[in-house]
Amino acid sequence: MVYTKKIFITGGCGFIGSNFIKLLLNETEYQIINYDMLTYAGNLNNLKEDEKNPKYFFIKGDICDKERVLKSLEGCDVLINFAAESHVDRSIKNASNFITTNILGTSILLDAAKELGIKKFIQISTDEVYGSLTKEDSSSKEEDILKPSSPYSSSKASAELLALSYYKTHKLPVIITRSSNNYGLYQYPEKLIPLFIINLINNKKVSLMGKGENIRDWIHVEDNCRGILNIIEKGKVGEIYNIGGENEKTNMEITKCILDEFNKDESWIKEIPHRLGHDFRYSLDCSKIKQLGWKPKYTFQEGMKKTIKWYRENPSWWKKLMEESK
Repeated sequence: MVYTKKIFITGGCGFIGSNFIKLLLNETEYQIINYDMLTYAGNLNNLKEDEKNPKYFFIKGDICDKERVLKSLEGCDVLINFAAESHVDRSIKNASNFITTNILGTSILLDAAKELGIKKFIQISTDEVYGSLTKEDSSSKEEDILKPSSPYSSSKASAELLALSYYKTHKLPVIITRSSNNYGLYQYPEKLIPLFIINLINNKKVSLMGKGENIRDWIHVEDNCRGILNIIEKGKVGEIYNIGGENEKTNMEITKCILDEFNKDESWIKEIPHRLGHDFRYSLDCSKIKQLGWKPKYTFQEGMKKTIKWYRENPSWWKKLMEESK
């Protein structure tokens, strides 16, 4: 079989990357090279059932290794950069890995893409680059000024600016995506939703920062992946696209939603201090991507039920990760 495009995906063993690869394998004829260093959040088991697919090929590698990147990227049409250090709390404790991977790594990928004449470079970013909003503020639009608060979001904003500079200076066909908080299958259990689900499965309390008043917009990972695919096929180079679920919830609302699924009350909540520089609210205006014909498939309630069901039915996936993280 002749495949129409060869897509190079960095960080494809992570949460969003592995879900994106599954979408491509199931619904497109693209040939995929998954390039991943397999750090703590990269898990080959996410794609175990896809290993023998003739459209899929895995390479273990570091995006900061330019020689290996160039060799692996040769012959590809599209580069999608999911690879990133992504946990805010880890960035607050030690920012060096975030600077190395998220900024230096992105610059090496950009140079390689320029050298090899890649036809499209998709930089995966986050709504956190906009910084904190108040309840009264309008949702963030793509042209808004960036005001990142944490070392993590600052490193992602830096990577975006680098990517856009390659578009403006070298005419590299770059597109940026900024998504809201993702949830769903195969999410590493350090993030709020999978961690709370697993704690309750194990009859442990959930630790909530403050009174849980901070607000996030939530999108099912499959909806984000479909948005990215839509942008690859229909997006305009040099542009930025927000991808949000339009499900703004306080952290307390999320917590109560999960507790309800386990028939547990608020006595299972343990209040802990806020992280340093804890942003109050994120919210995305997604009018631009909707003009490309995209819209979310899942309601928040549907997505959460599917997610909780999966973690309940797949303890073998997360138990090993929980042991390794101790």
